[in-house]
Order: sequence, then C-alpha cells, then structure tokens
Amino acid sequence: MVSKKRGLGKGLSALIPDEPLADLFNEEANKDSILDIEISLIKPNESQPRQEFGKDSLDDLKDSIEQYGIIQPIVVRKKDDKYEIIAGERRWRAAKAASLKEVPCIIKEVDDKQAIKLALIENIQRQNLNPIEEAYAFRGLMKDYNLTQEEVAEAVGKSRSYIANTVRLLNLDKEIIDYMAKGKITRGHGRALLGITSTEERIKAAKSIVNNKTNVRETEKMVKKQNKIKDKNRETKKDPFIKEIEENLMSSLGTKVKLITKKNGGKIEIEFYGHEDLERIIEIITT
Repeated sequence: MVSKKRGLGKGLSALIPDEPLADLFNEEANKDSILDIEISLIKPNESQPRQEFGKDSLDDLKDSIEQYGIIQPIVVRKKDDKYEIIAGERRWRAAKAASLKEVPCIIKEVDDKQAIKLALIENIQRQNLNPIEEAYAFRGLMKDYNLTQEEVAEAVGKSRSYIANTVRLLNLDKEIIDYMAKGKITRGHGRALLGITSTEERIKAAKSIVNNKTNVRETEKMVKKQNKIKDKNRETKKDPFIKEIEENLMSSLGTKVKLITKKNGGKIEIEFYGHEDLERIIEIITT
C-alpha cells in the first residue's frame, strides 16, 4: 500500500552536475512526492556498494527511529511489483528492525545505470563505506561510466590522490582485502602493505598486524626495515664483475654509484648532494 504524505526531512544537495540526477535528493524538488510505502514492498538494490552494516550502528539508528521516526525519506524506484532502494538501505533495515509497517519514500524514475550511479555517490558522500567498499565504488564509477579519477574526485568531494590511493587497495591480496572490509586493519595499514612485493610476506605481515594490533606507524617502519634487508641481500648476491665496476666508478666520481642490470641493458644511478657536487661530477665525466 502506498499513501500520500506531506514533505519532510532534509535531502542531500546536488550530487553530480547532471540536473535530473541532481534533483534526486533535493528537498524542494521532492516535497510534494513523498509517499508512505509498505516496508514489505521495498527491496534492497543488488548493486548496493555497501556490504557491511554494523550491528551497533543499526541498533542506534533503530532506537532513533523508534523515538523520532524516519527524518529523511528513502529514495526508491518502481521495479516490477516492488520498489527498489536507490538510497537509504540502512534506514530501511533499521525501520524493519523497529517493526515499522510503512516508511516515507521518494519515488524516482531512473534506469539501471542511473540507479547504480546514484547509489554509489550517495553512499560515498555519506562516508559510511569501509575502505574496500569505497574502493569498489570508485572503480565502478570509473569503469562503468568512463569517468577519470579527477571526475570521480569532483563528484564525491575528495582529492584525486585520495581516489587513486583508495583504488590501489584493490591490488592487495583477497585475505588482506577481507581484513580491511571487516575493520581488522585500516586503509593506512593497507597502503603500507602495498610496499611489500612478495605475496607470502605481505599476507604474513597482515596477519601479524591483526594478531598483534600493530598500528600504522609501526607497520610503515616494519615494511621499510623489511625492504632495506631485501636490498642488502640483493647487494650481497650481486655479480662480482658488476660490483667491481661500481667500486671503480665510485672511486673515480667520489660518490655513490649503483649499476642496475636488466636482461637487455640496464642503467647507472649516480648520487649527488647539491648543485656544486653535480657540477663536479659532470666535469669529471666530460673531461
């Protein structure tokens, strides 16, 4: 059953520049179209980016709804004989837990792509996604809608570097991604773990973080130390011929020199410490 209801609640402001979509959460645009819909006729969006709904926060919202009701309507669209949620699944879940029979809704006519896009942006802007859900949401906006990192950043009110760093978390191993999705490690831990190239060592480090409750700063130090040891071990395994060339170059140039070999070539890294030191090295090389 659907019944007419007067306007209530404060909607979100424009989410993206496209005007029909921008009106979706606008209070003025929707004040005459808020209806009470039977909760049994509403179903969640299968493409909802949020997968984890914390019990404590749902309980808090349930208590609030029991006391004050639903302040902001749920946004839905008609789909078959039901109404599919575009925005507000958490409110819907809490309302069910509070045994409400009806909930205030705004009905919108949008296609599948628009519904998914709006669900992504609404969730991101509300900052209620865990880092992995957020990463999938950002990647979904870029992949499905051909948006650049810059465009996603503008749409959700984040910096481009924030978008890039968050999406990079999806390069982690499934086990580590699961830890982060469940809140066992933070995005800071995830960023630090990306610095470990070995899959085995990365997972081992993640387990250690979870078991020992290692903070982000300690994790960064651990990764740095581990990489230094690897570099040192790599140095000891270096071809004696290459090592001799490095030593000769260091002796001639009076600075640290690193010879990096590859299958069909390589490169030489020469360190300098200031403009004068650079000029000194150039003079040695060119004379």
